[in-house]
Amino acid sequence: MKLPKFLIPAIVVIGIIAFQSAFVVKEINQAIVLQFGNPKKIITEAGLKFKLPFIQNVVFIDKRILNLDNAPEEVIAADQKRLIVDAFARFQIIDPLKFYISVGNERVARSRLSTIINSRIRGVLGTQELSTLLSKERAKQMAIIQNDVNEEAKSFGIKIVDVRIKRADLPQANSEAIYKRMQTERQREAKEFRAEGAEIAAKITSTADKDVTVLLANANKQSQIFKGEGDGQRNKIFADAFGKDPDFFSFYRAMQAYETALIGGETSLILSPDSDFFKFFGKAGFTKRP
Repeated sequence: MKLPKFLIPAIVVIGIIAFQSAFVVKEINQAIVLQFGNPKKIITEAGLKFKLPFIQNVVFIDKRILNLDNAPEEVIAADQKRLIVDAFARFQIIDPLKFYISVGNERVARSRLSTIINSRIRGVLGTQELSTLLSKERAKQMAIIQNDVNEEAKSFGIKIVDVRIKRADLPQANSEAIYKRMQTERQREAKEFRAEGAEIAAKITSTADKDVTVLLANANKQSQIFKGEGDGQRNKIFADAFGKDPDFFSFYRAMQAYETALIGGETSLILSPDSDFFKFFGKAGFTKRP
């Protein structure tokens, strides 16, 4: 069965009108129906929705929690130390109408939030010393920043879920200066340790030398005492022997003199044969010349 020719254009027009009237809101979105740029309806539930064709249009706004990665920002702490802070935030659009009226779209919202976050980071962290920013107290400072940013973000229909610092570094010039200062400090400490070690070694060596000198002196002293006592005993024995047998003692002393004077082969003596030195040689066959 053929349709009348006049119905075909009507069906096409109806299809176009239906296509322009219907739209789908996804689970991740919320929608604002605009009529000549003015908001007419806010839709937060997902599903198939309808609007007036041609005179109304729809703007979709994300209702998920979104991430905002801030550019690194230089912060001057209260002790005038410089710090490069790399922060990020998470936010959610909770009032689509206020969001659309105040910022219009997500790109502008990110730019505004980034400016606010950087400003609050400088304002809050700038009142703290560097040691505080690098300690556990940093979490408390970030909570203050989050609350302050949240107060300003409310005017955009945005809720700040979290603000965190990914990393906080010293500027490159500061890092190099600190490295050189630490290197110099370690070198100075090494020199001090070496000097202290050398001083201790010198004291130990001096003490050891002193102890050796004292021990040697005491040993020499004892040896001289023992030697003196031995010489005394020897002299006493000689004296006793001389008193008991003078002839034997005279003979013994002569033998000692011969041993000292004649042994060695390099000693020459010119003496008279009548000398007392040779008196014991006569008994061994020594004869006087006429």
